[in-house]
Amino acid sequence: MNENMLREYARLIIHIGVNLQKEQKLVIASPVECAFFARLLVSEAYEAGAGDVILNWRDDHCAREHWLHAEDSLFDNVYPWDALQKNTLAREGAAYIGISATDPENLRGVDPGRLRRWEVATGRDLKEFNRLQMNNGFPWCVVSIPIASWAGKVFPDRTDDEAMEMLWAEIFKAVRITNDGCAINDGGAIKDGDAVREWRDHCDRLKSRAKKLNDCNFKTLHYTNALGTDLTIEMPADHVWLAAEESAASGVPFIANMPTEEIFSAPRRDSANGVLVASKPLVRSGNIIDGIRLVFEQGRIIEAHAQVGEETLLAAINVDEGSHFLGEIALVPYDSPISRSGILFYNTLFDENASCHFAFGEAYPGCIRGGDKMSTEELIARGINAESSTHVDFMIGTKDLSIVGTTQDGRKVAIFENGNFAF
Repeated sequence: MNENMLREYARLIIHIGVNLQKEQKLVIASPVECAFFARLLVSEAYEAGAGDVILNWRDDHCAREHWLHAEDSLFDNVYPWDALQKNTLAREGAAYIGISATDPENLRGVDPGRLRRWEVATGRDLKEFNRLQMNNGFPWCVVSIPIASWAGKVFPDRTDDEAMEMLWAEIFKAVRITNDGCAINDGGAIKDGDAVREWRDHCDRLKSRAKKLNDCNFKTLHYTNALGTDLTIEMPADHVWLAAEESAASGVPFIANMPTEEIFSAPRRDSANGVLVASKPLVRSGNIIDGIRLVFEQGRIIEAHAQVGEETLLAAINVDEGSHFLGEIALVPYDSPISRSGILFYNTLFDENASCHFAFGEAYPGCIRGGDKMSTEELIARGINAESSTHVDFMIGTKDLSIVGTTQDGRKVAIFENGNFAF
């Protein structure tokens, strides 16, 4: 692997992803297989003036053994010292980097009840951390690098080495890094200049399109495609479409996902009526869920089906009352760079940036104007799904997806035609 490209990636994550400030603490969650890259992040962070860097390691093998064999009561509570660390550092405004790399089926065969109970426990014991993250109380960024088990799932007909090399190449393209000193733009062309500069340009383009959506001030959106999606949702008053760059409570801008191609907002909690059919598999809790079909009535999921992994899907939906309602709506064109690759990544960080998607569970408060200053009760009163301990993205975009918006004054506006933006 090209050392210069790796260092450019680490630099991009530290300076654009979390935008680390001098004397700020940084927490890195990393698989043990990714230790070499975590070390690059540590070095880049201290070079940027980090006050401290805390490493939290995980391992697929050990995690699977834990989920299968640990004492049953352990799945009902987070260890107090783990909760203390996460909640305290989040309260202090530490930056968080998560390296998303795992075997997509690592927890296959694990009792879905354990998965659901643990999500309930983390939602309760890490409530402060989760709320601060959803409300951008601290800068955070999810990134990825290949590991062998994941690469083998993405490229099953290749040798381990070939699969790793191919996945590295696709990740670098997705985050706009190519050979020394160059970057990849939205059209896929290589140009002179570093990836940091290209990311700033990319963010500006996404925010420009988000402004057009905000100017429309939609009342309702209607989704249809040949796969079976036929859903109408309402948008809350004073809703905001967001894209790419956000601001932490400190005022420092950061990018939560690298890559990112989405423009997102939050629908009215009680407004969804109709059917959503997933267009891609979802990896959730170490399991693959495929063939998802959700039926909504007055915002609530009243039917949930999956051809593969239905038990895991139902466990995710039944975490709490809020997990039965939508919390996010995200627009991604069918011809986005990741979608054009034609690759199914079995990793939501990438697959959600190749497809329009929704999420059930908690909404981001910033999707309502002034929402970052509102209490949970105020956000609920404004109509968004502001109380859930989960947030699960699933992909619904297709080549023939149509989205028609109706503005507050009754005008019909084509938002998507044939899977892409109509404006």
